[in-house]
Amino acid sequence: MPLFDIKLPKSIARALNIPISNPRNQQIKVLKKLLKKARFTEFGQRYRFDEVLMSNHPGKKFQLNVPTFDYNKIYDAWWYKAKEGSPDVCWPGVIKYFALSSGTSDATTKFIPITKELIRSNTITSFNQLFSLAKYENIPRSSVGKGWLILGGSTQLQKGPTYFAGDLSGIQQKNIPFWFQSLGFYKPGKKIAKEKDWAKKINEVVNSAPQWDIGFIIGVPAWLQLCMEKIVEKYALKNIHEIWPNLAFYVHGGVAMEPYKKGFEKLMGKPITYIETYLASEGFLAFQNRQDAIGMHLALNNNVFFEFVPFDSKNFDVEGNMVDEPEAYMIHEIEEHKDYSILISTNAGAWRYAIGDTIRLVDKERSEIIITGRTKHFLSLVGEHLSVDNMNKAIELVSADLNISIPEFTVAGVPYGTFFAHHWYVATDDKVNAEELKNKIDTNLKELNDDYDVERKYALKQIMLTVLPESTFMKFMKSKGKLGGQHKFPRVLKGPMLDDWQSFLKAENII
Repeated sequence: MPLFDIKLPKSIARALNIPISNPRNQQIKVLKKLLKKARFTEFGQRYRFDEVLMSNHPGKKFQLNVPTFDYNKIYDAWWYKAKEGSPDVCWPGVIKYFALSSGTSDATTKFIPITKELIRSNTITSFNQLFSLAKYENIPRSSVGKGWLILGGSTQLQKGPTYFAGDLSGIQQKNIPFWFQSLGFYKPGKKIAKEKDWAKKINEVVNSAPQWDIGFIIGVPAWLQLCMEKIVEKYALKNIHEIWPNLAFYVHGGVAMEPYKKGFEKLMGKPITYIETYLASEGFLAFQNRQDAIGMHLALNNNVFFEFVPFDSKNFDVEGNMVDEPEAYMIHEIEEHKDYSILISTNAGAWRYAIGDTIRLVDKERSEIIITGRTKHFLSLVGEHLSVDNMNKAIELVSADLNISIPEFTVAGVPYGTFFAHHWYVATDDKVNAEELKNKIDTNLKELNDDYDVERKYALKQIMLTVLPESTFMKFMKSKGKLGGQHKFPRVLKGPMLDDWQSFLKAENII
């Protein structure tokens, strides 16, 4: 019996049948395709895309002709015109959708252009990931044809003068192929997906849960965990498998899964398969396509051209801002086990665009990466160079050691006399000794990071830790208008966000 009894439209099936070639050739082919499509846009004319296309080395010529951009730089120079309705700015035509994103380091709402071509590319990459399950062993194959619960942003988008705006997850769900909806795979369905009030949406999902046979759950871990906890509580279940016996797969992304696994395991009646994705607001960049793989396979042949900037002091300042003319390399030029900031050029008019993430190549032959953090989400007050990857691993280790669930945490660097300290805020509803938790996190970080170990003996004089209920983190997110959808709590707090967090805790009489 075949693994997938799903009949795809011919256009999708053809699109998925892409010949395999080496990473460099795949990427050059993608770059040329993007340049040809956009060469008559304002951006393409300004940066001489035709000249790049005629070059014997289009990758290098592209880097010479086109500067790098962060969001503010490209929006102020180009995207604002597309948002005002001007056609052919960075991509042909008028931009119909904009994904709203504030990331996790900036309170300012960003408008990321989304085109029909990008939506289609995201869909194709989704199905590439689905079909990779055919190579998995010892999985309940009957679950593949069951319902997919996608818990994302509202499909009822904000209407602008010439565009609609909302979470990428809402835009993508609004454009789910008709055949996929008609076959009954898609849950929670159009009506519930339109709901803007996150609490109401969760309640409607909980009320509808007994009617569904769910095989996949898809969404940000914190919100899916909350949803399943409410289902288990409402129906007095021992675990979620009592109501969804065919639940076998969790497709997750956006944040590291490790801090959430303990909480998920408590909700399960049997093991499930975790499948990691790298779906940013700007595009579907990578996905786990091998069982138990450490990293995710970059989508090298689907309308995203990747570049990689070494994440070091030569290319970034102490605040994580990229220099104007950074070193940039293609996929075949980068090395394993080094951190790079990622630049992308896409079929939505992003060009040499820094999305703010840092990645590490863990398998060069398979072009597999892991996400190690954000360029602005690291702590290096005195040279400790503490990354989000270090923090996630330390929390994973201590959760296993103490058998507790820590679904959320954040860290701030603060003055301590004439020196410095790290203040951890940790969410757990389990009983725990805060002093023991602090010491174990500190010990784990010393073992994971040599620089941290050195600085703990000198300028990083103290570690502080405050244990909070998970609801405190949720309440703060709600106060910032970031409840549900794709919103994630920042792992590192700096600047205005740290000030807001401390003010919130004082108002709640916590500090």
